[in-house]
Parts: sequence; C-alpha cells; structure tokens
Amino acid sequence: MLIEILRRTPSWVFVLFFVLLAVGYVQTEDRAVSRTKVSILPLAMIALSLYGVISAFGIGPVGLSSWVLGVAVAVWLGARLPTPRGVCFSIETQLFSVPGSWFPLALMMAIFFTKYAVGVTLARQLPIANEPVFIGSISLCYGFLSGLFIARALVIWRSAERAIKAASSPALHADAAQAVRR
Repeated sequence: MLIEILRRTPSWVFVLFFVLLAVGYVQTEDRAVSRTKVSILPLAMIALSLYGVISAFGIGPVGLSSWVLGVAVAVWLGARLPTPRGVCFSIETQLFSVPGSWFPLALMMAIFFTKYAVGVTLARQLPIANEPVFIGSISLCYGFLSGLFIARALVIWRSAERAIKAASSPALHADAAQAVRR
C-alpha cells in the first residue's frame, strides 16, 4: 500500500520535500541575517499552513478557529522563551547573528508530513476526513507548528531591542561590556 501511495503522489510534492530539506538545512548553519530574512521563513510557513487548512477543509469555523488557536498558543508559549544562546544583534551592521539550529528543519518536516498524511487521507476519501475532531486537530497542529516559527522570530527580534537599549544607555552599555568580559 505504501508503494501505491508514493506512486500516486504528484511530482511537485517530492520537489517541495527537497526544497524544504534544503531550506531547513541552511538553518543548521550559523549565519548573519537581516530583519527581513528573519521574517521570511515564519511568514512563509504561516501562509503554507493556512493554505493547508483551507485547501483540505475549506473555509469553515472549526478549521480556521482551531488554526488561529494553534498559532496563538505557540506564539504565547514561544515568546516567553529566553533568547537562544548566541543570538545577538549588531547595531552597526543591522544584522542578527543566529546560531545554526535543527529546530526549523524539524518543524518544516512535521508540517510537511502532516500535510502529506492529510492529503493521503483526503485522496483515499476516508470518512474521518469529514469529522470535526479530525479537522480541528489537524488545523490546531498546523497552526501550532507554524506559530512556533513566529515565536522564534519574535525571540530573535527581542535581541535587537535589547541591543538598541544597551547602546542608548551608558550604564546599561557598561554593564553589558562587563558581562561580555566575564
């Protein structure tokens, strides 16, 4: 059965899989990125997950409200996390230094395989695909996973706010310099 599912999978799905793998792999390397680049991936993943909900279940209250709830919970939880070690903002270059992480790749693969499983469920016309619990659960999952991208971006953006505050306050700047020397 698995071979038949793979055989009936459209070619563009495999292309998308390898593109996501490549984009995710780039995230594993340390890099310096602009505010725009910090924003692109979260916006793309939010758009793709919302598209996943609408394309699979239509514009209905269960799917959309569950997706919004998932995004909100992820952003609320994720925004409370501390800035990851190594993330900093340079006022001079206006770039973020972001250490490599496997987390974005894992999230992308989770969204991809969730969408793939939903696609198989819909293509096989399984009765569960029309159940509100299924629609709500999958939509919540899409929203939560993509919301984690937004939360991660918010945490990274916070480092810019701290750098700007430290640069504008001589006392804070001196404290930050001492902390770096330690």
